[in-house]
Amino acid sequence: MAFLELKNVSKSFGSHSVLSGVNLSIADGEFVAIVGYSGQGKTTLISLIAGLIKPDSGEVSLEGDIVTGPGPDRGLVFQNYSLLPWLSVYENIALAVDQVFPQWDAARRRTHVDKYIAMVKLSHAKDRLPKQLSGGMRQRVSVARTLAINPRILLLDEPLGALDALTRATLQDEIASIWQTERKTVILITNSVDEALLLADRIIPLTIGPGATLGESVPVSLARPRDRTALNHDPEFKRLRALVTNQLLGFNASRKTSVTKKLIRPEILPEDLDAPRVNRPPRRPDEEKRESIQIA
Repeated sequence: MAFLELKNVSKSFGSHSVLSGVNLSIADGEFVAIVGYSGQGKTTLISLIAGLIKPDSGEVSLEGDIVTGPGPDRGLVFQNYSLLPWLSVYENIALAVDQVFPQWDAARRRTHVDKYIAMVKLSHAKDRLPKQLSGGMRQRVSVARTLAINPRILLLDEPLGALDALTRATLQDEIASIWQTERKTVILITNSVDEALLLADRIIPLTIGPGATLGESVPVSLARPRDRTALNHDPEFKRLRALVTNQLLGFNASRKTSVTKKLIRPEILPEDLDAPRVNRPPRRPDEEKRESIQIA
């Protein structure tokens, strides 16, 4: 039995079909990346898995149990950090831990929070407020908060999309390191094929909507740990990048349609430049007058 499974899942908002007939099976401990164009339903898909929204048809199950709502067994890292601005780094993470593990004594909870702050290398900033942190540091807090509730599956909704290239590379390495240590099941939503190849065991492209669905799965057999500099010269990396990219480009090409609407030019003629500038309105064909002038 699959650890996480989606069976014929569809979701619409009003008359707009976002996802249609999505089937997905993920093994325990697997790192899967779902790649696709912006605005095609990736966040809707991750929200369905998280239980934040319900499918119109089909079902989402985790270890055989139907997902009916959000829960601490699925930890979601948002793209926009979602930190409480009046709480420190420590307090943001502790709030989540206190909610999920109320039976623990204060000393155990404090040790647990400190462990995950250290894991994302923020021990020196544990007392700072979010406004005192860089974007990359805020995202580290978000990752630590999610890991601290010990979810069975980690959902990453384009968590690095808003970061600069250097910070993004640093956090990619940290996510890879954390996954190697924790061995959580991970679903990464991204629009970067290179990021997916650097981190994932398997890449699944999302087709273009309306009614988007999942394309053919691409296994990533590149050896770990993966070095981005070395990967640029790896023939298998280049082959996989071309394979996934061509799938995505193929989705876009099949979406193109021709314009069938007939364009009608406006019934306006050029200005009469010989007329006085004070009164020179646009002319229409039915307003044209023909005059005959006899010259002696």
